Amino acid sequence: MAADVTPLHQVQPHATTAGPRLAPVPPPVPEPLWREVLGSRLRELRHERQERLTETAARAGISPQYLSEVERGRKEPSSEMIAALAGAFGLSLIDLTRLVTEDLRGQAARQAPRSRAHLRGSGPVALLAMAA
Repeated sequence: MAADVTPLHQVQPHATTAGPRLAPVPPPVPEPLWREVLGSRLRELRHERQERLTETAARAGISPQYLSEVERGRKEPSSEMIAALAGAFGLSLIDLTRLVTEDLRGQAARQAPRSRAHLRGSGPVALLAMAA
């Protein structure tokens, strides 16, 4: 008697009753990096003064290429470099840090509703999760 064997590629999967499907959870919105927010703020300060990269870079004692990379968030400047850039704009290090911190807070506030948008429900656990 020969065994009746079905080739594996013809086997149909069995339906499962795993229960209701849950909505997929979107990936969390990544927080902006400090260097990106710092760079954006430096570019904004430079544009407010209607300056070219070369002018601001000369006052800070850095190359225009390096300033461009900092503004685009590609380079992580040292604290000395950040202080030099702050001075080039007539700011103290704490003033520039405060501006960047305010930018970060503003971005976090705009992202907060989206980061919790996937939470639904009305039970106590869902309500606590939405409040977090």
